[in-house]
Amino acid sequence: MFAQAHAEFRIPELESVAQLYNFKVNLSDNMDDRDTSRPFMVVELESDHHARLLARRCILIKSIYGFYGKGANYEELHSCNQANRRLWERYIPETSFKFIVSAFNHKIPLRRQRDIVEGFAYMGFMGKIDMKNPELTLSCFEEYEGRSGISRERHEGDGDFRQVYFGKLIELGSARPLVQMFDVKKRLFFGNTSMEAEISLLMANQTLASPGKLIYDPFLGTGSLAYPVAYFGAQVIGSDIDGRQMRGKETTPGVFRAASQYGVIQRILDICTFDVTNNPWRCGELFDAIVTDPPCNFVHSFYQVCSLLMPFQDGVRAGAKRLGRKKELEADRLALYREHRVNSKPDDTPYIPPTKPYELSNLATDLVLLARYLLKPGGRLVFFLPTVTDQYEEVDIQTMLCDGMEVIANSLQDFGSWGRRVTSRPHLPPVFGDREDTPQNQAQHVPAHRHFREKYFQGFRTSIDSQS
Repeated sequence: MFAQAHAEFRIPELESVAQLYNFKVNLSDNMDDRDTSRPFMVVELESDHHARLLARRCILIKSIYGFYGKGANYEELHSCNQANRRLWERYIPETSFKFIVSAFNHKIPLRRQRDIVEGFAYMGFMGKIDMKNPELTLSCFEEYEGRSGISRERHEGDGDFRQVYFGKLIELGSARPLVQMFDVKKRLFFGNTSMEAEISLLMANQTLASPGKLIYDPFLGTGSLAYPVAYFGAQVIGSDIDGRQMRGKETTPGVFRAASQYGVIQRILDICTFDVTNNPWRCGELFDAIVTDPPCNFVHSFYQVCSLLMPFQDGVRAGAKRLGRKKELEADRLALYREHRVNSKPDDTPYIPPTKPYELSNLATDLVLLARYLLKPGGRLVFFLPTVTDQYEEVDIQTMLCDGMEVIANSLQDFGSWGRRVTSRPHLPPVFGDREDTPQNQAQHVPAHRHFREKYFQGFRTSIDSQS
């Protein structure tokens, strides 16, 4: 049973956690059974132990049940349950138990709840009923279609469910409380570019973070992705072109102060200030994973409105930067600049290198090249990529691929006219050159994330595409 949030992330998270613990999750061939818009999904696992591992690590899992049966009505459910008698007959003699009857998008009247429980009398359990601490919890769930925005009586439509499921409780999901634990509003250090907790935890799971892993965030910012990765046991290194975001204004860098809040400061190995296109890495195959939220994304400020974190546009306004000048200096000015640098005194104002805009499609391509160089074989790159929803095509992701990298997951967080995609990809030093638009390039496919900031501030009007 899943939480009704970030539906497209469910299967990638399931498969990532299963890979982390070295077992397989087999999904049903019936597409209706793997519909991520529904709260329930039937999967095949080798053992209850694997189910418990998923429940303790997957952020989107609310609970996992041993499957006994389902049906479009109770006749079908009971028929399926009786056919699976071998799964529950060992509990008949002496096992204490209780029944839970509930529904999704509905509240079942108490009288009908009793009738439903009595309908399972054929199971013949002889153990005592224990509502506080039973050895076996049997659960029956009715799934109703969503009726948001429709006024109705309290129990209107009762019994008109889409599907009913029945099984034994194996384990309640214990990872979801981490969303509250990492809530940015409770964090000692955060900024208007801080990633929301639930998404950062989902991304951490896709990195396969665990003890013994070394993971890198090349756009660390205020460290939102570093904390859950470190909490899961991995060692973390972070960098950013702007050290102020990582340090904050106090003596102890903000990233380290927040890390101490979560008890993971010993796993934050270091934070560095540099431009990833002029990076100091001198050898490849260093990291088990790279996880990042590039600065050109539509990021969030944490202004609370009706208990919701509302999107804010500072991140788009700022955009991404890299070292360099928008316009190169003329020869005489360049000579004066060099002379000043040679003759400058130690107490002079520290040199602040110039920066220029870093177009999103170029950044994404360079990030893949960097990952190809720095990742160990089988390592993962997990990052957010903002795209214009109605212009996105699968080929957009393929345009960024390089030799030795493949797409293993691509999940959309939908904001309507635009969205951002979490993409995962499993040793030559990368070359980060400027890519200018040429007639030849313009004739090729233009990905939906190209010139995203301009499209955003133009309201995603089609006219901006002709200018791209």
